[in-house]
Amino acid sequence: MARRRRGLPINGVLLLDKPKGASSNHALQRVRRLLQAQKAGHTGTLDPMATGLLPVCLGEATKFSAHLLEADKVYRTRVQLGAVTDTGDAEGEVVERCEVPSLTVAGIERVLERFRGVIEQVPPMYSALKHQGRKLYELAREGKSVERAVRRVTVYDARLLAFEGDAFELEVRVSKGTYIRTLAEDIGRALGCGAHITALRRLATGPFDSEGMLPLEALEALSGQDEREAALLPVDVLVAHLPKLEVDERARQRLMHGQAASVDAAGEKTGKLTRLYCDETFLGLGVVTGPQEVAPKRLLNTAAE
Repeated sequence: MARRRRGLPINGVLLLDKPKGASSNHALQRVRRLLQAQKAGHTGTLDPMATGLLPVCLGEATKFSAHLLEADKVYRTRVQLGAVTDTGDAEGEVVERCEVPSLTVAGIERVLERFRGVIEQVPPMYSALKHQGRKLYELAREGKSVERAVRRVTVYDARLLAFEGDAFELEVRVSKGTYIRTLAEDIGRALGCGAHITALRRLATGPFDSEGMLPLEALEALSGQDEREAALLPVDVLVAHLPKLEVDERARQRLMHGQAASVDAAGEKTGKLTRLYCDETFLGLGVVTGPQEVAPKRLLNTAAE
């Protein structure tokens, strides 16, 4: 006998403003409990010291959260020069101190230019990447270090916001998999004095920006379940970048039974993922198998209700 899932079948996306000091999973679980949701997941971890945008997917939205893992992101960070830490941020132990040279805005800008575009990074030991089944940060806490493969990432933009002699603030827009701690360390090395970050805030991920973010305290302050559910975005915001196909009732029935259906998919390439709707109700994703046919790919359980 299948065990009944506890909680309410709530579906949607909350744009959470994650507080400093909380792990992404801790923040996620607090949201899940506040909304009494059966199921929840997030779309990419933020370090405990980081704040800002953490889209939390509830219920059926978790099926589409992977689309945000691939998304570009925007961060604002404060970089402290003259000290390198074992974690790359202010929560680690200082492992190296260097004298900060006399720097100018123009000199920093020249160095930043070297880090715009496609760059190579070595992921930090204090990360959630795995080595032989264990997370790197677990090994790092044991004093171990393993070789990590170099990654290619893209820094689309890096803007200097402020400079104070031994520290500066940056706003960066980067591709998936970019470590801001590593970026700051590498910039500090290029400036000749080492660096670590003392603040990090995510401002955007994919189609979402800081507008509409809700702190945990604000979610807690909402009076009742209805108000909290009203703060959620619909599930299909996660896949709004995909083309849309409207299907009729007959096609909907076939799709919900796992069968390909006849639709007008003219203009869409074979193999293309599409959003499927019937009477403007989101059904899930399909894949175009021909100019007049689409097959189900990932559908909502609630679409059959």
